[in-house]
Amino acid sequence: MVYLPSTPWTWCFLIIAFVESVIVLGFEGFVFATFQNNIKFSNTNPSQTRTIPTYLTLFIFAHIFLIGLVYDALRLKNTIQVIGLCIFNGALLIYAAIQMDQIREANEYLLAVKPPLAQRDIWGDIQPFLIAIPCVLALCTVLMSIVAWKLYDEFAWTIYKHISADLRMKRRYLTFQIFVALLKFDFFFFLGFTIQFLVIVLQSNDIEFQLTIVVIPLTIIFLLTAAWATRREITWLMTIVVIVFHGSMAYFLFKLVRMYTDKARLAQYLPARRSLTSFAVITLLLITVTIINAITCMLNFNKGLKPHITKRKFPNEEEKHGMTELSPAAHSVPSRMTID
Repeated sequence: MVYLPSTPWTWCFLIIAFVESVIVLGFEGFVFATFQNNIKFSNTNPSQTRTIPTYLTLFIFAHIFLIGLVYDALRLKNTIQVIGLCIFNGALLIYAAIQMDQIREANEYLLAVKPPLAQRDIWGDIQPFLIAIPCVLALCTVLMSIVAWKLYDEFAWTIYKHISADLRMKRRYLTFQIFVALLKFDFFFFLGFTIQFLVIVLQSNDIEFQLTIVVIPLTIIFLLTAAWATRREITWLMTIVVIVFHGSMAYFLFKLVRMYTDKARLAQYLPARRSLTSFAVITLLLITVTIINAITCMLNFNKGLKPHITKRKFPNEEEKHGMTELSPAAHSVPSRMTID
C-alpha cells in the first residue's frame, strides 16, 4: 500500500480536490446530456456538434489528472507540485469561462443553420450550470491555496531534514522538483490541445490526423525520458531533450499562427479557436520555463544532488510504516532519499 502522510491539512487538500471534481463533472455531464439530446444528427454534422463532447472529455481527463497529481504530491511531500496544482486549478477556471462562451455560440449556430440542427434553444437550461462550474472552481482554488500555504509550512521541515542546511544543494533540489512538476503539466496541456485539435478541427481522412495521433505516444515517451535523464544526470541526453523542446515551441507557434491565417480552415477552427489559443499560449509558456529549468538542471549535474533523487524502495515493512519519504530515519540511509 502506498504511504500517504496522515495529517489534517493533507487530507483536507485531497478532499477539496475530490469534491470539486465530483461537482464539476456532474454539472458537465448534465450539460453534455442536454446538448447531445437536442442535436438533430445528420451525415454532415459541423464541428459545432463536437464541441460539448470534447469539453466534457477534457474536463474528465483534467480532474482525473488533478486527483492523481494531488495524491502524488502529498505522498511525496512535493511542495512545488502542490503550488503548481493550485495554479492548474486556476487555469481550469479560465478554461471553464471560455467554454461557456463557445457553447453559447455553438448553440446559436445549430439553431440558425438551415435546416436547424437543434430541436430547440437549450441555453436557458444549461446556462446556470455553465456559470456554476467556474464559481465552484474559483472557490476550490481559493481553498486549495489556503491549504497549500499550510502544507508549505508542514513540508518545509521534512525538506530541510532531507537535504540538510546546504543552501546550494537545496536550490539544486528545488530546481529538480520544479522541472519534474513542469513535465507533468506539459503533458496535460499538450494532450489537451491535441485532443481538441483532433476532434474539432481535423477530419479522420486528413494525413495530419494520423500524424498527430502518432505524436501522442512519442510525447509521453519523450517526457519520461526527460525525467529519467535528469534523475540520472545524463548530459548528452538532456541536450537532445532541450533541442526537442525548442522544436515543440516551433510546432505550437506554427499552430497558433495558422489558426488565425488559414482561411481554408477558418470555419473548422472557429468553434474551438479561443480554447485552442489558450491551450497553445499556456503550453508555450510552460515549454519556455521548462527549457530554462532543464538547462539549470544540467548545470547542476555532478554536484552531489544525484544520491538525493535516486528512487529506492523501503527494505522492509517496519521501515515503510515508520518513515516518511523525507523522515529523519530515511535521512540516515542515503540510498533511501527519494523525490519525484
